[in-house]
Amino acid sequence: MKVIFESVVKEDGIGGWYIELRDTVDNRVENCKDLEEYAVKIEEMGNDYGGHIDEVKWSHDKNVTPQHLYEVRMGMQKYQEELNNGADD
Repeated sequence: MKVIFESVVKEDGIGGWYIELRDTVDNRVENCKDLEEYAVKIEEMGNDYGGHIDEVKWSHDKNVTPQHLYEVRMGMQKYQEELNNGADD
């Protein structure tokens, strides 16, 4: 069984964005209002599979603004850098 999660950036309707996180194995869905919540939820959901996730597929709704996509991308890049720097400690 391949463990695949889908992460979809969506507009929240009040000027911001959120990420819909879906576990394709059991169709469980979590809505994450920011990247910190996303990191916690993906870890919690991944724990159901011993921390092993085969793939995370990213997409976004058509109405998501370029600014919101940029915010998510830069936030994810910063998060990755922090993880990589922590691995060096």
